[in-house]
Amino acid sequence: MRKLLLTTAALALACSSAAPAFAEFKSRNIRVSNGINADHPVGNGIKAMQTCLDEKSGGKMKLTAFWGGALGGDLQATQALRSGVQEAVVTSSSPLVGIVPALGVFDLPFLFGNAQEAYKVLDGKFGDMINQKLDAAGVINLAYWENGFRNLSNSVRPVTKWEDFSGMKVRVMQNNIFLDTFQNLGANATPMAFGEVFSALETKAIDAQENPYVTIDTSKFFEVQKYVTETNHAYTPFLFLFSKAIFNTYAPDEQAALRACAVVGRDVERQVIGDLNKKSLEKIKAAGLQVNTLSEDEQKRIREKSAVVYEKHKATIGADVVDAIVAELKEVRK
Repeated sequence: MRKLLLTTAALALACSSAAPAFAEFKSRNIRVSNGINADHPVGNGIKAMQTCLDEKSGGKMKLTAFWGGALGGDLQATQALRSGVQEAVVTSSSPLVGIVPALGVFDLPFLFGNAQEAYKVLDGKFGDMINQKLDAAGVINLAYWENGFRNLSNSVRPVTKWEDFSGMKVRVMQNNIFLDTFQNLGANATPMAFGEVFSALETKAIDAQENPYVTIDTSKFFEVQKYVTETNHAYTPFLFLFSKAIFNTYAPDEQAALRACAVVGRDVERQVIGDLNKKSLEKIKAAGLQVNTLSEDEQKRIREKSAVVYEKHKATIGADVVDAIVAELKEVRK
């Protein structure tokens, strides 16, 4: 009988220690705004993050994604986070430079040579530095997700060195750093709405455009272009931002779960978008386009050529920020 009582007591103790595992979790409906569509790799990341949250919270923390800017544009959604009226947004860094000027560092040309360089910098000390600036602006960055490198397509010539940009009419986003980047390389940088790009390429109103491989593929730019160069000239990450005002009302366990699961989602999303880029590149090649990469020597030359753009925008971005990322990249490349 005594043994039975001891066994019962032990089970009760075990259950009492296991039961509070979800005690710190409340039922939460977390609205996540996105400017992209549900079939984007961010959707895979959201699913993986939700699975992780289900395990950690016992199903209490739920993500509700709103796709295609259903809750407003990225800037509008981020302002809603800062006001504490919306929980989360997955946004590119570029639209937020008016809130956190330091984010302009990710628009600087030829910053990262490849994805692994970007991951080391974003997931390390420099990423933490930017996170602190975001925190001061009223948002918590849970993780850096993948947006992808931008590459050049054109109908004029293969681009193997920066001199090949000379005279080329290149469509760019309405972004001063992008404009300065291509003008500095000798191109005729032309701001244009994305929806007009295909017809402008088709009619030769412009010669070239720059976007990730997936966009070149899905937008069928390969039908009106002859050459693609893996320039990797811009890498603007997605940020998984959370309202600081709302985050601070959550229990420590809930906060820790969100941070950990955002990283799980990040890793899945990065893998999916990497695989998708490879598939898109193969489709571009199969369509008959000539694809080339820049040699290491040419990458170095084009970075040196682009140093003037860094200097021009250094004061706006923050000298401390530009100096910090340049220093960290030197360490990464050793």
